[in-house]
Amino acid sequence: MAPRRADTTPTPTEQARRGQLIEATIDLICERGCAAASLSAIAQQAGMSKAAVLYHFSSKDNLTQATLTHVLDSVTAYVTERVAHAAGPKGAVVAYVRSVVGYQRTERRHVRVVAEMLLDRRSGAASPVGRWGMLARLLADGQRAGVFREFDPEVVALAVGGAIEGVVSRWLTDPEFDLDAAASELETFTLYAIERPRPRVPAQATPASVASPASSVPRSVL
Repeated sequence: MAPRRADTTPTPTEQARRGQLIEATIDLICERGCAAASLSAIAQQAGMSKAAVLYHFSSKDNLTQATLTHVLDSVTAYVTERVAHAAGPKGAVVAYVRSVVGYQRTERRHVRVVAEMLLDRRSGAASPVGRWGMLARLLADGQRAGVFREFDPEVVALAVGGAIEGVVSRWLTDPEFDLDAAASELETFTLYAIERPRPRVPAQATPASVASPASSVPRSVL
């Protein structure tokens, strides 16, 4: 194995090899779980030697962290693009919820990786505050614009995020689960939680001169 160069910037070839190792790690985690993704297993999956893996990533932790970062960056880019095209704070939150759920269908492998790494506290994926930070910021933006009611954006983001994770967990174990219908329910759930309550229209008083049929019947004096 050639020694590292003084310049630590990866060459195009090194970037390709790192990408290959990350994809091999994703495949292995999806097939056998995070615990089974040892350096030797990853090397075999990628068709490289263990020494080659350590050349590009100095430890298993560094490789799994890079894998998680790759997956989360992909999710973030997907969601950010759709939120950017939404109209107004409400549209942005709806786009966020819809796109996070929609991503599950397009990149099931990535979803499996995040789900597996959530069980590994060392992975960094176990921080719910970080995972739902974008949603919390969108909620706070909507409050500043006067569109949403007063609430703690972080707490509501955690609640909505937990609901999303519950839907995704169900879908991962039951591929026949209707993800589109679930996304609609999540949208409704979220809007009920954040929108300002509509002012109640006072009920019109019945004129005293207009009596109901029942009250017009004379009472018996017996």
